[in-house]
Amino acid sequence: MKTPRYDLVLLDADRTLFDFDRSELEAIRLTLRAWDIPPDEGTVKRYLEINDGLWAACDRGAFPQSRLGRERFARLLDELGRMDADPEQMNRDYLTRLGTLPYLLPGAESLCRQLYPYCKLVIVTNGLTIAQEGRLSRSAIRPYISGMYVSEQMECRKPEPAYFQAVFAALGVDEAQKRRTVLVGDSISSDIRGGADAGIDTVWFNTSGQTPPADLEITCIADSLEAAGAFILGTEGERER
Repeated sequence: MKTPRYDLVLLDADRTLFDFDRSELEAIRLTLRAWDIPPDEGTVKRYLEINDGLWAACDRGAFPQSRLGRERFARLLDELGRMDADPEQMNRDYLTRLGTLPYLLPGAESLCRQLYPYCKLVIVTNGLTIAQEGRLSRSAIRPYISGMYVSEQMECRKPEPAYFQAVFAALGVDEAQKRRTVLVGDSISSDIRGGADAGIDTVWFNTSGQTPPADLEITCIADSLEAAGAFILGTEGERER
């Protein structure tokens, strides 16, 4: 095998390694049921709309992540007329359930197992700590991951420069080592643009055939985790045979 291109691989969590959509749907349905709220399609859809809107506001810097968990359930409960329910406790219940549902995307375990002998694997995520740590600890990829940096704990988020600076400082990555570091993620805004601005190579996990932004240099576009792994290890030619 050729010499791998990288020594350090920063891996996004949700929708890159973890099947967040599946876990999210199961966790919210279980939570609604536990609070005597029918988990019908309309209620679940409304929760997702509220949640997605708040996360988008967080990404724009218009809403603090520290308030997001409580706020999404406060808005949902207000619309449902459930003034007797505690949105903060409901959010804690939801996150606890989410942390017990470590569904992986196809190829995630294989990717980590394949890279592990050659690269240090670290998760970089904008998620909430209890859910991210819970899923990682229960997942099949846990033995391969040497660390995880959750934005909630760090008080900064991808793609903010402060987030990447904190990760590099914690890992002891200097300017020379950045050239042997790559970030793999599905989000153009938080992963790929953030990694590029931080001065490292990027692999865009793009399964839907989206067109890349013209103003952004992306090192590699991969339509599968297998392709991402082949690029990182420098085995694309072997994969094509």
